[in-house]
This record gives sequence, C-alpha cells and structure tokens, in this order.
Amino acid sequence: MMKYSDPLDKKGLILEAYRIEGIKPEECRSIFLDWALSLPEGQDTQEAIAHYLARYSPDHPDHPMTEVLLQGQAAAARPRRRGGWKSRPRD
Repeated sequence: MMKYSDPLDKKGLILEAYRIEGIKPEECRSIFLDWALSLPEGQDTQEAIAHYLARYSPDHPDHPMTEVLLQGQAAAARPRRRGGWKSRPRD
C-alpha cells in the first residue's frame, strides 16, 4: 500500500472527503475546519485552498467539498472591518 504524502494535507482529509460517497456539506465543513487547523505554520490558507480547487474541482464541480472550498476562499478574501469605536479619535 502506497503511503499518502501531501505537505498541505498530511492527514489526507481533503482527498478522503472527495472519496466519500454521499458526503454531506456539513461533514465537508467539519473536515475543512480540521484541515485548515492542521495546515503547516505560516502556510497561506488562500494558496492552499486554490491548490485543492485546481486539483479537484474540474473533475468534481458539484461535490460538497468543492462548494466548501469555494466558500472558504470567498470568506478569506472578504476584507474584515478593523477598528470600530476603539480606533476613533477621542477627545
């Protein structure tokens, strides 16, 4: 048996998600979170998501994990509001 080796997915979570027949979106979200928390320190999450979308989405455009990866990409791309009342000048 060949050992799975992928530095961006050491546990093989993304690969296995695509192999599970009938997997539900909520299961994919849980797998995605586990995968994201397992990324090597300093790894750009957007880059890793793009890597897996390029690898799997052409053959699995309707798979729930593809949708979760797309949502992860969109959520990470959205600018976050910084500041609020703490950043405003005070008298």
